[in-house]
Amino acid sequence: IIDDLLALSRIEQEENKEEKDLSVMPIKDVIASAIHDCEVFATEKKILIKFTCDDNLTAKIQPRLLEQAVVNLIENAIKYSDAGSHVAVAASEQGKEVIVSVKDNGCGIPHEHLSRIFERFYRVDKSRSRKNGGTGLGLAIVKHIAHLHGGRVDVESKPNSGSTFYVTLQKS
Repeated sequence: IIDDLLALSRIEQEENKEEKDLSVMPIKDVIASAIHDCEVFATEKKILIKFTCDDNLTAKIQPRLLEQAVVNLIENAIKYSDAGSHVAVAASEQGKEVIVSVKDNGCGIPHEHLSRIFERFYRVDKSRSRKNGGTGLGLAIVKHIAHLHGGRVDVESKPNSGSTFYVTLQKS
């Protein structure tokens, strides 16, 4: 929990700076690295991670932070998915934005919780969260990383059908 709090504090400090340290660069390798970081966890649960992204797709990013955001989303997708299922990670260009999505076929999130899941320490199901680990800070970190990039994070979810998280970034 201390590591997550320190990470969140550093991200917030960076977010409040006038000049952000963002560079236009390809994002495929950054996302692939995040997927690689999650492969052991996915293999343990027999979950396949599928990835689609154009080779030339670029966005204005801090690679280390974008990787952390994607890792957080993939780990959540794995954590709340059934063994033997899959997680789909994709990145695509839409106008002047790049959208990174992480989709699972897990338990989903009830509608009444969707407006609060990006708050610090908020947990949809306290007992399940304790059993599955985590600090309750992962989605707050994702939100602040998206904001630091001049973007946003959104979610679509249906109970018993899964969730899709979207991180929207500036293309240039």
